[in-house]
Order: sequence, then structure tokens, then C-alpha cells
Amino acid sequence: MEVNLAYYRKKDWKKFLSMIDDRESMFDTWKEWHKSYLMAKKQLSNKGLKVYDVEVDLVKLDHYCRENGLKNIGKTRSQFVSNKT
Repeated sequence: MEVNLAYYRKKDWKKFLSMIDDRESMFDTWKEWHKSYLMAKKQLSNKGLKVYDVEVDLVKLDHYCRENGLKNIGKTRSQFVSNKT
């Protein structure tokens, strides 16, 4: 099985935080998020999944949310990257 995992660039972190609707559930710093990201990636790989890093384009993510009338929350971001190949 394969899974796409959202990857956010360090330089985009502040902008990313300013545009999401679930800010309270997100890490304050990119470094904290990245540490969690690496752990999740390792856990998924250890379960036998092929993990693909999907760099999130914030403009495209925003467009996706607006076009589909969705809040920019974790579930929506997961849907967004799951559609990427």
C-alpha cells in the first residue's frame, strides 16, 4: 500500500499557520512539526507502507479549499495530498 504525506516547507510555515482553520491543533514551529512528521513517516514505513512526501503548494491548497467550500483543516489537507500522484 501507498500513502501520501503532506510536507510543508520551512520557509512557508508562518504563512501556512496564518491560513489554516485549525491553528490551535498545529505545532507552533516548523521544527516541532517536522520532528512529528519524521516520526509519522517512520511509523508508516515500519507498517510496510510506501510513503510519498507531497510538498504542499499553499496557493493550490487555498484554491482547493475555496473551490470545494472546505475549511482548511487536517482532514481537508489529507484529502488534498491524497489526490496527488
